[in-house]
Amino acid sequence: MQPSILKGTHGAAHESARGHVQGTAEYVDDRPREARELTVGLIWSPHAHARILSIDVSRVQKWADRLWIFDYKALAHNTWGSIFQDQCFLAQDVVHFVGEVVLVVAAEDPAILSAALKAIRIEYEVLPAILSIEEAVAQQSFIGVERTIARGDWQKGLETAPHRLQGRVPIDGADHFYLENQAAIAYPRDGGILEIHSSTQHPTEVQHLVAEALGLPQKDVVCTVKRLGGGFGGKETQAALFAVFAAMVAKVCQRPARLVLDKDTDMMITGKRNPFQVHYDIAFRDDGEIVALDALLYSDGGACADLSTAIMERALTHVDNAYFLPAVRIRGQVCRTHIHPHTAFRGFGGPKGVALIEQAIEAIAHHLRLDPYDVRLRNVYRHPHRNTTPYGQVVEGDALPVLFETLAERCEYKARRQQLLESADPKSPWLRGISMTAVKFGISFITRFLNQGNALVILHQDGTFQVSTGAVEMGQGVQTKIGSLVAAEFGVDPDQVRVMPTQTDKNANTSATAASSGTDLNGSAALVACRPLKERLSKVFAALIDLDPELWPTRTIGPGTQADMVWDKPLAYPVVFEGGRVYAAGHPERFLSLVDVIREAYFNRVSLSEYGFYKVDGLDFNKVTGQGNAFLYYSQGTACSEVIVNRFTGEVKVLRSDILMDLGRPINYDLEMGQIRGAFVQGLGWVTSEQLVYDGQGRLLTHAPSTYKIPSVHDIPRDFRAELLETDNPRTLHRGKAVGEPPLLLSFSVWTAIMNAIKVSSLPIPASRERILRALYPDTFAKWEKAR
Repeated sequence: MQPSILKGTHGAAHESARGHVQGTAEYVDDRPREARELTVGLIWSPHAHARILSIDVSRVQKWADRLWIFDYKALAHNTWGSIFQDQCFLAQDVVHFVGEVVLVVAAEDPAILSAALKAIRIEYEVLPAILSIEEAVAQQSFIGVERTIARGDWQKGLETAPHRLQGRVPIDGADHFYLENQAAIAYPRDGGILEIHSSTQHPTEVQHLVAEALGLPQKDVVCTVKRLGGGFGGKETQAALFAVFAAMVAKVCQRPARLVLDKDTDMMITGKRNPFQVHYDIAFRDDGEIVALDALLYSDGGACADLSTAIMERALTHVDNAYFLPAVRIRGQVCRTHIHPHTAFRGFGGPKGVALIEQAIEAIAHHLRLDPYDVRLRNVYRHPHRNTTPYGQVVEGDALPVLFETLAERCEYKARRQQLLESADPKSPWLRGISMTAVKFGISFITRFLNQGNALVILHQDGTFQVSTGAVEMGQGVQTKIGSLVAAEFGVDPDQVRVMPTQTDKNANTSATAASSGTDLNGSAALVACRPLKERLSKVFAALIDLDPELWPTRTIGPGTQADMVWDKPLAYPVVFEGGRVYAAGHPERFLSLVDVIREAYFNRVSLSEYGFYKVDGLDFNKVTGQGNAFLYYSQGTACSEVIVNRFTGEVKVLRSDILMDLGRPINYDLEMGQIRGAFVQGLGWVTSEQLVYDGQGRLLTHAPSTYKIPSVHDIPRDFRAELLETDNPRTLHRGKAVGEPPLLLSFSVWTAIMNAIKVSSLPIPASRERILRALYPDTFAKWEKAR
């Protein structure tokens, strides 16, 4: 049977689309200022590692009645961390990275605040600093323990296979570059409640950390999130820090407090995607089939753990990517340095593991003089005997070979590759390359307890709905998709469903909107809540349909003759909710309007609200043994990219990219396609142009759009095509698959196409212009450096 391509059907418009166009969509700093509101600023360390000797505030005494200064003593609890509590909210005696906050300053007048931040003097004694993975490894400066995933006799495989290669890939970090910077406003409310509005992906963590830091019970802190202007993982943990600072000022001063970072400060002091150094030792046969792999991954966690150990775990579980590895050892260790603590970023650790195996496959193909596509297809997961991951989870279905072969045919990969080989002109300044890569991305939090969600669904008497969940809208359309799921469940137009701002007093103890699981967890919880509501309304319908309308509760309440209907009998037939109507299956002509059924239910004292809870079953991954089912399912895809590279400048232009993904039954085709294209372009920036540059003292130099190059319209593939394979996913209640992170990893097709163009088997990430030129002319660069 030929695989079919899903034909696009338009879904509901993004819930914020109109507001974005009109400029009315509200973000944290758009909230009107309240009377007596304070503006908050930060004083942070200019040194990577130093002892605080003295703090001089004498120059700001003239503003004593209009200025407030806080150090760590203002907090009831000064350490925090999502996994290990190893980070200070406010530095105590020693600073551990450039950007570590030492003082929080608040003022009524922003001009006074600005002057005060410049006038306060802190004296430091600079201490030795570890500023690279290599230095950390040499000094055994680590966070957590080394993790291992292994199976088979990898050592024997390495020693006995016909071919063996070793390689190392430096992978730099990247900045999240969300458009809305870190922001928080705290309001002291009646009765001692602190109301926090934060640009965070994790409202529950903000609530809990504010309470802990200020010595408050969690019941006295409410966190509200309406929407984010981007997050990409950068606001999963680190937004809590700034919410704590604003809340501290608000609690002490009993006045509203607003803290909004400017772009330079945000980039300087917040963590990035973890830099990695990955090493591989791989053995293979003459046809490119992999026999064994020994992989070692080091990451730079920065000064504190943040989420780096969890990021490493995901990296280890994605080293296989789309390929069966019969004998393998994969080890990972997080390094502690004196750089800002790194954090989650779209893809978490998955891209680092995938980069390792895709790089190794390029090296195999280069060594054997084979087409890398053929090597990938040779090793791709297949049923029934080559379908188990190194950690023991079965890769269900057989989508990966289909994705490879279907896309290769649709984009004419073989013909285009042959044409590039035949038309190569040694005199042309432009080198052409083409490559196809894949992604198999696990969907679930590896930390099991995070795989839960809850939702509150309320039906109103006019037939409209309010839905509250723990999901945070950060541009990806999660609220739109959840609203569409509820609308489809009741057969109404999506415009009749309002998904409310995320609030911890409605949805408590929720997980971060991360790991591509926002819709899976929260949308499924909403569906769980919908189903008992539908069951109750179905019984009300059954009681009403054969009852004289004059005897309905709304008709009898006036004369005072109302009696309870007999509505709770078992249903004798299934009931359909469709088009705003309710009817018995097979008899659409005998219907009642949904509004009538809801209204009669209310007057008959039938509950019109429901709380739903959902948890992911079947996850049993053991982090110690490195074995078990880590994920509920996999989102999969392939991409083919064609590039040209200027041999004299290193400039890269992406001529064409084709993407084919398996996303089950998408909830909203337009939103899914937007996520695919956006993730791919974000990944393209990471693998080509977005280079973080630090000076020799641990200070970030590329901390503004002028020095840090995110993709522009000129970097997007000139010919950009994306399609979905028509499949089904029985693993989720809504039959779809997650899309947020997986497409980012398909940007490796650009990275490997550059290697194909310049005929090398290895490139660092990002493959910047300078690095491309170094790969093209290694002897020239070696001579220049020797002559320095």
